[in-house]
Amino acid sequence: MIEATSRQIATLALSLLDLTNLSETCTPAEIETLCARAQTPYGHAAAVCIWPRFVAQARAILGGGPVRIATVVNFPGGDESHEAVRGQIAGALADGADEIDMVIPYRALLAGDEQAVIDMLATVREACGPAITMKAILETGELKDTGLIRSAAHLAIRAGADFIKTSTGKTPTGATLEAADIMLTAIRESGRKVGFKPSGGVQTVAQARLYLDLAVTIHGPDWVMPSTFRFGASSLLNDILSVIEGREGTAAAAGY
Repeated sequence: MIEATSRQIATLALSLLDLTNLSETCTPAEIETLCARAQTPYGHAAAVCIWPRFVAQARAILGGGPVRIATVVNFPGGDESHEAVRGQIAGALADGADEIDMVIPYRALLAGDEQAVIDMLATVREACGPAITMKAILETGELKDTGLIRSAAHLAIRAGADFIKTSTGKTPTGATLEAADIMLTAIRESGRKVGFKPSGGVQTVAQARLYLDLAVTIHGPDWVMPSTFRFGASSLLNDILSVIEGREGTAAAAGY
């Protein structure tokens, strides 16, 4: 368990936040606002996570500052062609992306086709190269089965993913503590330095503390940092700022 005040947890969560806008109707004006919100008087978010079409705009706004730019590929269905995914990655990297969040072919895994997952992970890892952070989205709310989630986590880790991530935020079930436990344990079992990202449904500092406590229980008190832990969220920042400023929580009741 983390022995810390709510304000300390909020400040930590801010440093771990991938501030996200993956709304289908997202506009350039909203990206400008998102990039501004990622830089607060109390510290900055780890990254903004946005559609590939906005990466160049975000790079122009953020420059070479501390906030990283993450984007998504093979998203959200996980069923695009290898050629299409390679093109998405090449375009995103040319526009200035630092991190690629890719969806594994989870429907193929549900159908028993592990090789499809292995092959897509290999394609994305190669296209990213060694310098780009690669996050593998397992879509645990659709996999549901404990064994499938564990298998997906180990496949992603063996393929060289830098992070394993719970969800796209586009399905009815986002991050859960049960899925987090399986994934964090898989990381420990692998013996590799791989990060964890719960995404979809983490909206309050109180909820964030639960995931942080779980990570500390499994990996120890020094494990949680931006290189090994991220929150994928949009509304979480509202509650983070409310807690830091001593105001009543204002997190949205629904959203990524």
